[in-house]
Amino acid sequence: MELNDLIPLCSQDKLELFAEYAKQLQAWNEKINLTAITQMDEIVEKHFYDCLLPLQKIPQNSHVCDVGSGAGFPGLVFAIARDDLKLTLVEPTQKRCVFLQEMIKVLNLKNVVVKNQRAEDLKEEKESFDVVTARAVANLTILSELCIPLLKQGGYFLAMKGANGLEEVEQAQFAIQTLGCRLETDDAITLQNGDGRHNLWIKKVRPTPPQYPRNYAQMKKKPLERKEHKK
Repeated sequence: MELNDLIPLCSQDKLELFAEYAKQLQAWNEKINLTAITQMDEIVEKHFYDCLLPLQKIPQNSHVCDVGSGAGFPGLVFAIARDDLKLTLVEPTQKRCVFLQEMIKVLNLKNVVVKNQRAEDLKEEKESFDVVTARAVANLTILSELCIPLLKQGGYFLAMKGANGLEEVEQAQFAIQTLGCRLETDDAITLQNGDGRHNLWIKKVRPTPPQYPRNYAQMKKKPLERKEHKK
């Protein structure tokens, strides 16, 4: 896939920014581990195109939080393509935050801030975002506890998942409901190379109970799953 193939999903004037982003990603990846995807055509398809697909459904002027932003997917892609959005990129690894800050500077993005923190530590940001998203961070049960508490009532948790997305939904159903949400839409897509994707739109219908999120160790040790009745 080539950069021009992105035009149905973003304006022509954004292509130069995506070209520079890809160039910087390749150069930085030689110094720090950002992505295993390093060929230009794969960066365009598996990172840019993949991240642009759900973007048209995000309402105008939304404040979006990208949890575990890594090399900026999907947060930086959203920020490049949509000037109306306000992006907060949450990334616990300091080296990756340095990269994100440099991209904001190089690409002259005015609608992005980076927080070098863990999502569960953003206590002051609870229930403050219109959309919270995450891609390739954790299984959906843990991811729900990281993301949903940050979401406003009426907002959407956009979980960007691979081919096993619906299996993860089944396993995470108790967590999603406990945290105040319900699955509204599953946008299933297939990339040109045949890879399957599920963009899960999970709506917040009531406030998250105040005890969530727990610390990450607790999430892993005792995930939010329905306990079976013991006989």
